[in-house]
This record gives sequence, structure tokens and C-alpha cells, in this order.
Amino acid sequence: MYLDDLAMPFGGKLLAENRWVKMARLMPWEMIEDIYAGSFKAENTEGRPPIPARIAFGALYIKESENFPAGRTVEHIAENAYMQYFLGLKEFHAEPLFDPSMMTWFSKRFSKEDIARINEEIFRRTLLPKDDPPSDGGGSGGNKGILVLDATVAPSDARFPTDVSLLNECRENTEKLIDKVWEQSERKGHKTAYNRNRAHKRYLKYAKRRKASRAQTRQAVSEQLEYVEKNLDTLENLMKQAGENALTGRQKARLGTIRTVAGQQKQHLDDPKAPIPNRIVNLRQPHVRPIVRGKAGAPVEFGQKLAFSVVDGYTFIDVQSWDNFAEGITLQASAEKYRQRHGVYPEAILADQTYRNRANRAFCKENGIRLSGPCLGRPKAAELEADKDQAYRDNCDRNIVESRNGISKRRYGLDRILAWLPQTGESEAAMNVLCMNVAHVLRVLLRILRRWFVAARFDGPFLCCAAR
Repeated sequence: MYLDDLAMPFGGKLLAENRWVKMARLMPWEMIEDIYAGSFKAENTEGRPPIPARIAFGALYIKESENFPAGRTVEHIAENAYMQYFLGLKEFHAEPLFDPSMMTWFSKRFSKEDIARINEEIFRRTLLPKDDPPSDGGGSGGNKGILVLDATVAPSDARFPTDVSLLNECRENTEKLIDKVWEQSERKGHKTAYNRNRAHKRYLKYAKRRKASRAQTRQAVSEQLEYVEKNLDTLENLMKQAGENALTGRQKARLGTIRTVAGQQKQHLDDPKAPIPNRIVNLRQPHVRPIVRGKAGAPVEFGQKLAFSVVDGYTFIDVQSWDNFAEGITLQASAEKYRQRHGVYPEAILADQTYRNRANRAFCKENGIRLSGPCLGRPKAAELEADKDQAYRDNCDRNIVESRNGISKRRYGLDRILAWLPQTGESEAAMNVLCMNVAHVLRVLLRILRRWFVAARFDGPFLCCAAR
């Protein structure tokens, strides 16, 4: 079957069974419109009218669904009639609809909480059982369903940090700031209290070493830190002459970040074993934190940590934070969210050993939830074989969360978040999960239709027509 919803300049019609047509019918566009409208100030009525909500959200969805950069997203929208139908256009536009830089502003309009609401609404409309609607939390029946929990890290697009390279970047940034403020002051003579070429060569000498010793690393850190501290003193004196308006807001923020880095590195140089809270590892993304995971390939990752919960193959982000947190603290909150959706607690929670602390065991026992893993204490001989069988089945069922984790990273780009701002980075990670869930919904609906047609003995050609 064909559609007449989009006027094509070269003739032809759109196929109704195309995936973008199906996804357009799954999206809660009314909710998206309300969220988008709420992000604008009511008193601001001047200037150009905003880009429609469906275009803004749809462009973000296309970008993450196809794992495109912003520029390629705009190009593909201009070339693809189905994508334009997904954006709600009535006529085909061969020219770009907006500048690629607008994608950042679109991300700011949809926070991670907004995308989580959209994710919940799609689940409610398509996968939540109609005979078991969510209640206020006081379900009268027994526990139902299985909740699978796990945590992962969405790494940011940042190079692997070292103290020397970070301080060298701080030195180069302070030199640029000195050059700008110098023009607005009455100072003359040498701009920096050291030779810039010599400082750069000293860094290169260390960076080119195949394997530096601890003493060499400590010396390089001490040298670069001394250069940075001298530049900060110079900038402070220059700012007194040139005034506070000598630097832009972004440059002032960068200067504040450099001061924090210098203080942290000084503390680490004086006491290497002392912990440093909120340690900055990237100058351009100061919100990124090191998250220790203990994996063989990447023992430490740099990005945001996500706590996943999977219900019938559908993934939810229960906790999303740039700071590290213990996965075990999210179990009870995830169980409560499951209860809000379904009206009852899950029959079982499948999770690894990190979640099996005493508080979580007591919570599950109180609410009649079976928590995967062995019980505390020495098991009885008669229970050993049954426990092994149950543990094997639980491990098999828990593989779904590892699958969701792998798909989101390999297919949708969760393994490398390209956004630099913390808010846009959070929105990008949340949108990745939403795209994965919509694809899951389409597969589930197609599987249900196949069963219907096989039971009714329909031929294959009717499948595509009914999949709308």
C-alpha cells in the first residue's frame, strides 16, 4: 500500500511498510510538542519563530538512530523522502531544513528527563499489557514479570588523560589568554615568565619517551605545573589593569577550570596517595570523571555512568550520572519504578553480585521478590542441585541486559558520546536508548503479526500491509 501524505516533485508515492512510516506512528508527538513548547520562555515573542517540535525531535532521533554526525544528518534528511515524512513535512524539500549547528540547540530543548518520559510513554502505548494496567502501587495480585539490572559507562569523546598532557594543555590555554589580555593592558616586555619554546620542548621530550619512569613523570608534572602557576599569576595582574571584561564568559569559565586543575595537580604532587574529589581529567569537558570498572580492556572509563533495567527486552535508564556510584543502591528504586508501571513488584530480579547486599536482600524478601544468586549461609545438600539449575537459568535470562548494552554501544554509538556539553551528552545517551527501544518495539509487533498470520494461514504478501 502507498501513502499520499508527502507531495513528491518527481512523482511516486511512499511505501506504507517503510520503517520510518511505522516509527512516525509510534511516536507520541503530542507529548513531544508539549515538552518542546515548555522549553521556551513565554515572554519571548520576538525574533524568528522556532523550528517545529517534530522537526527538532525527529532530527535528533534520526541522528542517533543512524549514528550520524550533525552534518550528515542534515544531508540525509534533504535526500530522503521517508525521513521528511517522519519529520511531518507535507512537501519534499531538496534544500537543507536547518543548519547543522542547530542540533546542539535541539538537544538542549530535550533533557534526559524529557526523553525518559517519552520512553515510558512508548512502552505504555505499545508493550504494557492491556489487561494489567499500572496502578498507584498497591497491586492486589502476586508478583509478576522479571526485572533485569546492570550498569554500564557511556564514554565521552575525549583522549585518554595523563597529568602531564593535561597540564601542558593548561599551559597552552593560559598563554592564549595572556595574549588576548595583553593587547588591552599597558604592559610591555615579555608576556610570560619563561621561554615558551623551551617549555614546549620540555613537554615533547617527555611525551616522546617510550616508557617514562616515575621520577621522570614527577619532574615533568612539576615543570608544567610551575609554568601554569606563573601564567595564572600573570593573568591575575593583567586582569587588574585590563578589567574583568577583557575575557568572554567562556574564557572566564576555562580560566576557572584551569585554576581548579592546577590546585588538584598541586595536591596530588604533594601527596600522591590522597584522594582528589571531583578530579578533572579533560579541560574541554570538566564534567567528565574517571569511572573505575575493572575490565580487562578498559579498567578506567571516562564518561557518564548508566544504570539499566530491562523488562521484556525494553530498556530503561534508572540512574544517569557523570559521577561514579555503586550499582547496588539502584535496585530498590528500580523495583519501585517497575511497580509504578505494572502495579505489582517483579517476581524475580536478575542482577550480578554487586546488587546482592544485605539491604537489597531484605527488601526483596519483604516484598516477595526472588533475587538471583545464592542465599546467605551454607546451603543444604538437597538444595545444591536445584540452586545450580536456577542459577544457570538466571544467567541465561540475564544475558538480555548484556545484549541491550552491546547493541546500544555498537549499533547506536553509546560507546562514544560526541557531545561536549553535559546536558547534550546526557540527552544523546538517553536518545540512543530510546532509538534501541523503538527498534525493539517494531520487532515485537512484527513477530506478533507473523504469529497471527501463521495461525490464520495468510500468505506472506499480506504481512507488509498489516504491519502499518
